[in-house]
Amino acid sequence: MEHKIPEDSHWWFSSRTRALTTIMKQFLPKRADFHLLDVGCGAGNMIHHLSRFGRVKGLEIDPRPVKMARQRGYDVDQFDATQPMPFPDNSFDAVTALDVIEHNQDDLAILSDSYRLLKPGGYMIITVPALMWLWSHNDDINAHVRRYTAAELKQKLAQTGFVIRRVTYNNFFIFPLAAALILLRRLAGEKPQLASHHLHEDEYQVEMEPASPPVNALLTLVGKVEAGLIRLINLPIGTSLIAVGQKPLQR
Repeated sequence: MEHKIPEDSHWWFSSRTRALTTIMKQFLPKRADFHLLDVGCGAGNMIHHLSRFGRVKGLEIDPRPVKMARQRGYDVDQFDATQPMPFPDNSFDAVTALDVIEHNQDDLAILSDSYRLLKPGGYMIITVPALMWLWSHNDDINAHVRRYTAAELKQKLAQTGFVIRRVTYNNFFIFPLAAALILLRRLAGEKPQLASHHLHEDEYQVEMEPASPPVNALLTLVGKVEAGLIRLINLPIGTSLIAVGQKPLQR
């Protein structure tokens, strides 16, 4: 089933999706019997894109995006993040946690439980915000606990048993501008970029401050160029990180 995903029209989401798809093509096959789990899937934006690789199950703690994802036709369940995920060991060929683990005090617990769910040889693909010194009001509003360096992310993946296959920064080209804006906003005490609204419990929306059409088009083009680079190299700096870990094959 094809859906037009509203988030994809925003440069940030489209750029992340391109970078992720580029990396996933390097590791994931395209098979009908390939089973993926998207942890913290929200309203299903990435399920739409992950489905090109196989069959996707989504988990989400918030009932509002669960409702929206189901309306979009996706297989999504609500779950309790304080409990182990409700699947047997070795259930999935790949697990994704895209901008998820930074919300949790115990990020190692999510990584460990994801490791449990993966079949031997399966892949863990994660994205996180990068660099604590880039902390801003956006992190506060989004209830982030931390931002990561590449070394920290590698260490946490290795600590939970994964073999590191790839770690790269993302949003490399916009990094200088983003860093400057964050520092200026911090000094000026301006309101955060992401709006915060009190929604009715049955409502849900994905919010990102809209860019003007010319700026959005330019940054979308930058994201396309960056995805091409990520196909070839790991980027040395950026506002986000993408990592791929693999559960070792049983001997």
